[in-house]
Amino acid sequence: MTPLRGSPDPSGRTPPPERLVVGRVVRPHGVRGELSVEVLSDAPERFAPGAELGVGDPDGPEPLGTAVVTAARLHLGRLLLTVEGVSDRDAADRYRGAWLSIPAAQARPLDPGEFWRHQLVGLAVVDREGRERGRVADVVPGAAHDLLAVEVPGGATALVPAVAALVTVELEAGRVLVEAVPGLLGDLPEE
Repeated sequence: MTPLRGSPDPSGRTPPPERLVVGRVVRPHGVRGELSVEVLSDAPERFAPGAELGVGDPDGPEPLGTAVVTAARLHLGRLLLTVEGVSDRDAADRYRGAWLSIPAAQARPLDPGEFWRHQLVGLAVVDREGRERGRVADVVPGAAHDLLAVEVPGGATALVPAVAALVTVELEAGRVLVEAVPGLLGDLPEE
């Protein structure tokens, strides 16, 4: 899932989104109206024939369009979608760059230890000694694992691998515990 834009509430936490982005149309593919899609979901059934997707920026002021998937196939590591009403390259080109989303209520249940982006953004980042080291500013998708973008004092951003060996999320306490690996979150100010 891609990070969604949204303004944090007064506590610094990002409110739950109404929609979740599951893909982005990269470009048309071929002359028959297929869409080359960057998949941003780990649930492949999102793109099964008959699936209905919102088209457009779910956080933007414009109303979303709708696309109903009629076919999906993989081609060179990219998902190619065919949607109702799009049968040529010109029609497919109108989708270029569009976000594809689903209602948040249709999200799959999370496994233990999994979190949505909006649950993490705004949480305090604390080292194992209990010293506050910053706040989670974003969750950045990575090739092997996600990264927590941590805004540290002074305004710099540190990227922390979101792996169990380094990070423990304490959602109820409103914090993320991070191992104090030298250099990971910058130097502590002198006391």
